[in-house]
Amino acid sequence: MKLSILSTKSAVVLGVLTAVVGGAVVSTRDSASAEPVTVMLCDGETQVTLNANGPVTADDGREVAAKLMAEWLAKNPQAQWEKDVRERHRLVESHDNSTLVGQQSVQEGTWSTVTALDVVTWKRETEKLVAEGALVFHDGKRLGSTVAVSCDMCHPDASNTHPETYPKFQSQLGRVALLRDMINWCVEHPVRGKPLAVDGPEMRALEAYITAQRKGVPLDYGKR
Repeated sequence: MKLSILSTKSAVVLGVLTAVVGGAVVSTRDSASAEPVTVMLCDGETQVTLNANGPVTADDGREVAAKLMAEWLAKNPQAQWEKDVRERHRLVESHDNSTLVGQQSVQEGTWSTVTALDVVTWKRETEKLVAEGALVFHDGKRLGSTVAVSCDMCHPDASNTHPETYPKFQSQLGRVALLRDMINWCVEHPVRGKPLAVDGPEMRALEAYITAQRKGVPLDYGKR
């Protein structure tokens, strides 16, 4: 979440030094300024007031950001849903791509240098989709169940789903199945719901969650 800097008497602050700290904008005033500085989140409400001499270092900036976010989260407890889901359902952390910083890679169709922000974005968006999948997996209503059954009731924390073994022949379907085929079979039968759209948000999230929970297991397609 971005931070903005406001004078206590004016929305314009003179003599501002700006640095990027962990994706947030942290600014400090020069020593000639005497007025306190108000740092505000982009929600336009959450703010902290600083004295005229700080922050100065990147660590100071991080401390300011932490205070702001603590206040914002206290007012918006649901904003921590992803963290709560990760802890509650023991989600597996995604791969650390920090070694790619500085290397060349295709970004949105063009070659560019990988930045630390790229790596943070990849991790955040990937793990967010996995967390969303955990919510669907544990929620009979979101699965469309007519008998109040959810996936976790047979597969706690996505256990015994074996996404690494697909594609494989499934006797229930009488053909070779992909993971999404088996997910829909389960949705139709034990869950007693309607098949999910194969490229819909629920299916994508479920596949992400189930696959993520088997991190480190070698692929072995066709295994029964």
